[in-house]
Amino acid sequence: MNQSQLAILGGEKVKSKPFGSGKRFGMEEAKELLEALEQNTLFYHFGNKVKQFLADFNAMYGVQYSVATSSGTAAIHVALGTAGVTVGDEVITSPITDQGTLIGILYQNAIPVFADLEPHTYNLDPASIEENITSKTKAILVVHLAGNPCDMDAIMDIAKKHNLKVIEDCAQSYLTTYKGRLVGTIGDYGCFSTNDFKHISTGDGGIVTVNSGDKEDYYRTHAFADKNYRRHDDSVEKDIEYLAPNYRMTELQGAVGIAQLKKLDWICKTRNTYGEQINKGLQGVPGVSPMEITEGGWGTYWFYMFRLNLDKLSCTREEFSAALEVEGIPNQPGYLPKVLYEIPMLKKQQAYVNSRFPFELSNPNYESGVCPVAEEILNTAIRISISEFYTEKDIEEVVDGIQKVADYYSR
Repeated sequence: MNQSQLAILGGEKVKSKPFGSGKRFGMEEAKELLEALEQNTLFYHFGNKVKQFLADFNAMYGVQYSVATSSGTAAIHVALGTAGVTVGDEVITSPITDQGTLIGILYQNAIPVFADLEPHTYNLDPASIEENITSKTKAILVVHLAGNPCDMDAIMDIAKKHNLKVIEDCAQSYLTTYKGRLVGTIGDYGCFSTNDFKHISTGDGGIVTVNSGDKEDYYRTHAFADKNYRRHDDSVEKDIEYLAPNYRMTELQGAVGIAQLKKLDWICKTRNTYGEQINKGLQGVPGVSPMEITEGGWGTYWFYMFRLNLDKLSCTREEFSAALEVEGIPNQPGYLPKVLYEIPMLKKQQAYVNSRFPFELSNPNYESGVCPVAEEILNTAIRISISEFYTEKDIEEVVDGIQKVADYYSR
């Protein structure tokens, strides 16, 4: 290729037409919202919308019990609290995730410990999990990143061996499956987010699945999301025994969720089709390592992230990203700016102002290099958005753009 063929150098760009778009919300949501308002209450316990939302979710997921929360972050905190995670415990999790994964750990005055990742699924490496288990470890908080399931057989075996709780962060992985099982139904608890940046949106909100099927376990989970009040049918017990937050979902969120759930199957199937199309198209592209779906998994691609083999390219990751952008393919170098153990809160070990509590109870290692694979992922990855409103032509042009830039910079 000559230099004029790259758009950044004056050539014709691959994609000149806008990506497909659509409306997430419509009259279906409006109808449910109006019905919620007509109840003359927006409190989940007195209304019917949150209850219907959870009933529909339970039917879709094949679970008996779930609890609605005010956010996905809240869902994780509820699961941790119900699992008995408490002061000084350690919870093993991923260094590439939203900090919402960590907040519940620290609110319980427990300590996050980071295991390394598999290089092309971007999910927890079971061997690294086991290496990080100590006498203080209480739970494994797995993150199914970007609609890609973790290796749950291996993780559940480790948990059973060491008597640990398993909590699944499924915020980015609606209807993702692992060996035919929906993620969020495999561990002790599954946590979902319905904020505006997920497969479905209620503005904000979350769900916790209670996978034991035990009614008392469900009651504890339900109570932990509601100040430890126990609401059963028309009664409420307010004689609380220990601290719990107020993470209640409102009837307005539940109403939107009812309508959104009806679209979820189409959303996830479309994203799977497009993600697999990109994966297939990037096979053999010089200097590019496609995203790998975990063996036995079916991914729902909240986004698509590939890695660059910079030894095979005559450019930096930032130069590749810039060239791809000018070809008409929006992208982001990396996913997070840094692994979570490098954020100031953890570097300083300061969850509370002027205090090292609870970190001083365990003295965790948050030095650079603790999870070298995770760090290398963030240094070499490029993230591409996927939308159910895109067209097949859009996806073809995404692949063509990546191919064009990679071909030009290949050594």
